[in-house]
Amino acid sequence: MTDLKTVRVIAFPGAPNLPTFAAIEQGFFAGEGLDIELALTPSSVAQAEKTAAGEFDIVFTAFDNVVAYGEGQGATAEGVNPDYVVLMGATQLELAIVTAPEVRTYEDLKGRSIALDALTTGFAFVLFEMMAKSGLSRDDVTFAAVGATPQRWQSVKSGEHAATLAIEPFTSIAKRSGFNVLDVSSNHFDSYQGGAIAARRAYAAENPETVKAFIRAYLKGLEWTLDPKNRETAAELLQAKMPDIQPAAVPSIMASLLSPRSGLTPGSGILPEGMKTVLDLRSRYGKGGKPLTDISKYLDLSFFEAVTDDK
Repeated sequence: MTDLKTVRVIAFPGAPNLPTFAAIEQGFFAGEGLDIELALTPSSVAQAEKTAAGEFDIVFTAFDNVVAYGEGQGATAEGVNPDYVVLMGATQLELAIVTAPEVRTYEDLKGRSIALDALTTGFAFVLFEMMAKSGLSRDDVTFAAVGATPQRWQSVKSGEHAATLAIEPFTSIAKRSGFNVLDVSSNHFDSYQGGAIAARRAYAAENPETVKAFIRAYLKGLEWTLDPKNRETAAELLQAKMPDIQPAAVPSIMASLLSPRSGLTPGSGILPEGMKTVLDLRSRYGKGGKPLTDISKYLDLSFFEAVTDDK
């Protein structure tokens, strides 16, 4: 048997990892000669620091994180640059404001604390915009940098914070645990590029065939995940990989994940209008103070196009 080439991947915990799980379990990566080492990050800061240190090759991250570090606005210490470049899209991603049981309106959040990953990430900006549109000022609440969704959800569950932003499966887990979903981002944004699949620029430039092999295998995993005939097996795989999911929550999680409105993007193409939404929010809420309008500077779609043009 040919030796497999190791590709080190870092992602946020969540249901959007299902195509990667599928591509591993179904042997799609192995079929492309790859051995995937998948690690889950506790925060966007940890993800950027470890990638900058050369510990990871492929990064599943929010598109805004790519923009932030590309513009020198990342949340890490100054000088840390993961040098992200987007290879292809991943998710539209619906963000939910999950709140304590007693918090049922935006007004109820006044004087309370909200848990975020970091205070200068795109998802924080989504929250700021949702609050502004709903009559709640940022001065009405306090914010705490807690980390990725599992840590944030636990901080709300324990009563340490009154609310957070969540993705599936944590949104459904929270609802079934008696917590509220105050609002969802899809109520406010027609398109929002949530997740993207990126790499270190240097890694992509030095390993073009490996990057293309990764893309081919991932797309097979995505196609398998979205195929209706695999729905039951896909749901079982998600539960196996994320055992905290209650069986009764699986149908709603899968429905959200498989909807292009709130989850995986069919074909993994980018969402240009969704990317422009990300740039608009960072232009208004980020620390750079300059308008960002050019999505192309954060992308290198040549590998993706080479793979999809061959089909």
